[in-house]
Amino acid sequence: MAAGSGGLKDATAVVGIGQTPFAKRLPEDERTLACRAVLAALDDAGIAPGEVDALASYTMEETDEVELAKACGFGDLTFFSKVGFGGGGSCATVAHLAAAITTGQANVGVAWRSRKRGSGPRPWTNTTVQLPTPAQWTRPYGLLRPADEIAMLTRRYLHEYGATRDHLFNVALACRNRANQNPAAIMYERPLTREMYMTSRWISEPLCLFDNCLETDGALACVVVSAERARDCRQRPVLVHSVAQSLPAQHHGMVNYWNDDPLTGPAWAAARHLWKHSDLAPEDVDVAQIYDAFTPLVLLSLEGYGFCGRGEGGAFTEGGALETGGLLPLNTGGGGLSEAYVHGFNLINEGVKQLRGTSTAQVPDASACLVTAGEGVPTSALLLRS
Repeated sequence: MAAGSGGLKDATAVVGIGQTPFAKRLPEDERTLACRAVLAALDDAGIAPGEVDALASYTMEETDEVELAKACGFGDLTFFSKVGFGGGGSCATVAHLAAAITTGQANVGVAWRSRKRGSGPRPWTNTTVQLPTPAQWTRPYGLLRPADEIAMLTRRYLHEYGATRDHLFNVALACRNRANQNPAAIMYERPLTREMYMTSRWISEPLCLFDNCLETDGALACVVVSAERARDCRQRPVLVHSVAQSLPAQHHGMVNYWNDDPLTGPAWAAARHLWKHSDLAPEDVDVAQIYDAFTPLVLLSLEGYGFCGRGEGGAFTEGGALETGGLLPLNTGGGGLSEAYVHGFNLINEGVKQLRGTSTAQVPDASACLVTAGEGVPTSALLLRS
């Protein structure tokens, strides 16, 4: 489908990806890290910075468009957007660029995320500003951190469906096993055992240390152009086949207080839109990069995106289903749990690597990859294909 024809399906492609090293503490500031990731992605694509005319990032991104454009030497920008929220915004940055390019608003788009969460402050620790309205219904009652909010949903999920901590361990183990193969991952060559998992300290019961994502400094970026132009770029193009965003009715942060069913999160609404505009179905997906700030989010997402039935997310993880060679190889770079936590952008880049055939944990003949943003918050998703 040519740019300008009104449809997004396969109209654009990711042609460049870039990233900085990941670490608990990096010396550079967030703007410097952002510039390095963006310039690396443009070099990967073989596109000069002066050709960039569109940008997309997150509302939580500290580096703004003006700083990035000046520092990297972009030309005139004709489109720029910031997607609401943190982890839920990752895939939507690519979706916004795809829409802008397809409708003729821009030609070369860059999406990025730069973050110093490892060495920087936690957003919820700022006590100098008034609580946002949703937090006024959670923080005074002990739900101080995202981990506390997701822990409450997890407790209900375990109670409702009989899932166990072994199922959560299956998620953590799959991510760690893939990170053990990825030299760029923070947890490279650092194996995880069931005993380590089961005896680790609680962060917010029933979530233990290994149910929680890493805290990372680092930045990533990707370059999006029309499918027609992608054929002339340096790398094998990865088509943006379908995109979705979702903020479901009566949603309330991670706790979903006002919904009739708190365990039916934003993934369910995003999935309906994603598959509606796709030629593919869940059974056609060869590999998935599912947002894993916390292990139970993967179980909820497996159900929401249609890989198993309601309440079957735990059982789906059994028998090595999430490992290489399993039913649905998961987070093949290590994900937020074991590669790096940069609000999910590493999942986008890893999806591109899989479809290029360059992943450190390559799924043979992978031709379709689902990438998801944060479950439990207003979210987004991408279906990429080669």
